[in-house]
Amino acid sequence: MSQLVLGIGASHSTLMNTHWAEVDHLPAAHRFRDGLAEARDALAAARPDAVVVIGSNHFRGMFLDLMPAFTVGVGEVHGAGEAGTPGGPLPVDTDLARSLVDGLVTDGFDPAFSLRLTVDHGITHSLQHLVPALDVPVVPVVINMFAPPLPSLRRCHALGAALRDAVHGDGQDKRIAVIASGGLSHRLPWPKWFAALSDDDRFLVEAWLNGRHDWNEYEVRRRQIIRAAAPDINEAFDQWFLRLLETGDLSEVLDRTDEQIEQEAGNGAQELRAWIAMAAALASPAGPATGRTLAYGAVPDWLTGMGVSLLTPSPKETSA
Repeated sequence: MSQLVLGIGASHSTLMNTHWAEVDHLPAAHRFRDGLAEARDALAAARPDAVVVIGSNHFRGMFLDLMPAFTVGVGEVHGAGEAGTPGGPLPVDTDLARSLVDGLVTDGFDPAFSLRLTVDHGITHSLQHLVPALDVPVVPVVINMFAPPLPSLRRCHALGAALRDAVHGDGQDKRIAVIASGGLSHRLPWPKWFAALSDDDRFLVEAWLNGRHDWNEYEVRRRQIIRAAAPDINEAFDQWFLRLLETGDLSEVLDRTDEQIEQEAGNGAQELRAWIAMAAALASPAGPATGRTLAYGAVPDWLTGMGVSLLTPSPKETSA
């Protein structure tokens, strides 16, 4: 029986790669970067045999021509390579990936799977900074967080519990870490695909529908639209959510609707689904995983409340 040894939640922003000089004077940016470094060291010390990365898709690997709620990469996985993030083939633990898909189906989920999956910075930014050598095989689990209807927060919590059960039932003896990538509060200038009102809205929806084979053709204007957006960060919400992770009790957030999350913390906060699934995976019937916030800071230049959290498995999980 494999065991889960560590969980990490980390915000992402490709602007960290491409525009660091603009934030080098900000203590919050340095706190976040230092938090990533501490999490990286903790991950290395945990000696995982594989890392499950739960993250989002920003319409560079998946598009509106087909948008599953949950997708597991089980074969070839390629990084899109946008904005200085890892591009090209990524190492994949195919046996673990297949076990996860089988386990999810057994637990009543209907995950999509891909033998040739392209992932963007929703997966690769965390790998870049937490597994920089890319020397540990991964299993990407991509959740639809931007193309409504979205899976509910409670459904994502159940997904994490099902991932835990699948790891326990894989018939192996591996040490598995889980990374959640995305969030915290931020608002992207992205429309709902069915409510494209402005020229920029219509351009983005066109890119999301037709970009499968040439997403790079849309990239310049996409970046311009994002860079022109005004920051909308709710530090109080972020601190509240990080405290929930520290206690392990996420019950206060699980029944919030998409509309409530977006109103409080922006559409980018829908990426909390990854953190919720990760926390559920690290829990056990004996109790929740407990967390420690390594860093938090609002970075307006990145449009986002940037946090890093380290989760320790529940005692039963650790001794499994």
